[in-house]
Amino acid sequence: MRVSMSPHPRLSIIIPHLNEPDMLARCLRSLNAQRSSGIPFEIIVVDNGSNEMPHSVCQVIPDVTLDREVVPGPGPARNRGAAIAKADLLAFIDADCVAAPGWVSAITSFLDSHPDVAFLGGDIGILPADPARLTAIEAYECIFSYRNRLYVEQHGFAATGNMAVRADVFRAVGPFGGISTMEDTEWGQRATSQGYQVAFADEAKVLTPSCKSFPELKRRWDRHISHEFRKVGRHPAGILSWLLGTAMVAASPPISAFAIFRSRRLVGFRSHCLACICLTRVRLYRAQRMLSLAFHDNTAAVVGSWNREKS
Repeated sequence: MRVSMSPHPRLSIIIPHLNEPDMLARCLRSLNAQRSSGIPFEIIVVDNGSNEMPHSVCQVIPDVTLDREVVPGPGPARNRGAAIAKADLLAFIDADCVAAPGWVSAITSFLDSHPDVAFLGGDIGILPADPARLTAIEAYECIFSYRNRLYVEQHGFAATGNMAVRADVFRAVGPFGGISTMEDTEWGQRATSQGYQVAFADEAKVLTPSCKSFPELKRRWDRHISHEFRKVGRHPAGILSWLLGTAMVAASPPISAFAIFRSRRLVGFRSHCLACICLTRVRLYRAQRMLSLAFHDNTAAVVGSWNREKS
């Protein structure tokens, strides 16, 4: 389904979707509100196997294409969106995210003024249930989740929840990987290894809900840890390095507490303390999970799923 009002959009916004129609509707409203900038853009929603296609959600917003990708995973869904996009600039945002005011103009302005930059990552913040009273998980995630500046500036990739790329660069680098990969990490590092420059654009910001429970947060880490363990393999030297990393993770909360209390992303002593408590729980869980994998590899059951409640 395509409803087109802009035959020559400057930006194609691609959203993978799986069983989140209410969140998708909120995301689309946040994007539609940015048409006042005068920058023509199209929105491409690629459903990845929902129980029901979000036709009714997409029909109420202009310039939305709804398509389907049968290969499981957000990477293949994004690839499908990129294949049918009409603009010279591609932007990726997740269905559970809200684009902050000025997101579209920040992306286009940044890439226009930095012709040497091939792709960018924008800021990703937490959308708390009650901004005046954060939960422990929200406080933790405000600092330690979605650290797109760190990903861009130190690791050479951008989280696909808030990423933009020139279409010709995307075609040259190739598609995102499938569900068994950390597709944003792999794609970004593939691009930078080929000489393409990435930059962080803090004015291009999106907000995303925090995990609602600790088990939900654990599921996210399960997938990440499993991907990292697959890179190690079963070689004794690799396992030894993994076990040393496990010990460092277990011992890290007191050191990371200093970063929490220095952070400007939190306000108030209570929020900083809650973040420390959640950080300690997360790091100890990560260490336990890492130790378990060293002796019992069950990564295959974990990596083949979307993050959060999509699995």
